[in-house]
Amino acid sequence: MKQNRLGRSDVHVTELGFGGGPLGGLFAPVDDDTAAQALETAWDSGIRYYDTSPHYGIGHSERRVGDLLRNRPREEWTLSTKVGRLLEPQDPGGRTDEFFHVPATHRRVWDFTRDGVLRSVEDSLTRMGVDRIDVLYLHDAEQHFEEALRDGFPALAELRAQGAVGAIGAGMYHSGQLTRLVQETDVDVVMLSGRYTLLDHSALDDLLPACADRGVSVLAASVFNSGILAADRPSAGATYDYAPAAPRTLARVRRLADVCEAHGVTLPAVAMDFPLHHPAVAGVVVGMRTPEEVRRNSAAYGARIPARLWADLRGEGLLDARAPVPASSPDVP
Repeated sequence: MKQNRLGRSDVHVTELGFGGGPLGGLFAPVDDDTAAQALETAWDSGIRYYDTSPHYGIGHSERRVGDLLRNRPREEWTLSTKVGRLLEPQDPGGRTDEFFHVPATHRRVWDFTRDGVLRSVEDSLTRMGVDRIDVLYLHDAEQHFEEALRDGFPALAELRAQGAVGAIGAGMYHSGQLTRLVQETDVDVVMLSGRYTLLDHSALDDLLPACADRGVSVLAASVFNSGILAADRPSAGATYDYAPAAPRTLARVRRLADVCEAHGVTLPAVAMDFPLHHPAVAGVVVGMRTPEEVRRNSAAYGARIPARLWADLRGEGLLDARAPVPASSPDVP
């Protein structure tokens, strides 16, 4: 699988990355065996970049990713995790976590201070059973942005200078705040959630030009916008950005699916391919929970997308004219 470098760092990622959110029980429970099989299938498919976070299943995702990676040659894989939430033990009292389908054994405490960042890294290393993290992100800092910029980023830069991590950045959905981070610091990479997809091109207004100008890599996450682009055609109950999709959004996705079908390709394959044509984008990160999902997404990633499809999407008013895509010609399908 193709690998790309993150910014000016020495860290490389496979163009398709494994997103660890579902391994923490996002949307539905997942047992250890299923999670392990999904990770093994991803490895066998050539995926070598794995992204996780303490937030995902209050540690479950990190533990499961670590179970796979620590038994593989260290030079063959790239691992990222995140800081900003510390996990404090608590009595679950029979309760389930409010975000993930796991017992509420811990509570999250927001902390972007230097001490909080350093403690979070040590806790993550212990949970995963590995000796270092390749990429470290400030996570979901939208409501804590000034603290993350003032205290969290310098702590990440310190770890990078020490060689404890290879690349640093932030993972957020707010492209405007990420743009400010890119313009005011020397991050290597940002992970953008849901703002550069077939349905949402808003990062073309600010973040993507800023990253291209400053040599910062973008990893496009939530390229299915939490589910609506993950099927060949959307169902009536499809979710868009973690909420039921509005009728107007469903209609737009059905028009996208019509164009894909006319060219003999699937909507998920096109959704995964689209961000990769922007020069600032180094890869897409897709959340997966089962071996079947991994096989399906790996096949979609490898699908050949006809160049004329992009022209048709533009002709239907479904694609921003500024979005870089392959050009078609009379002689090239």
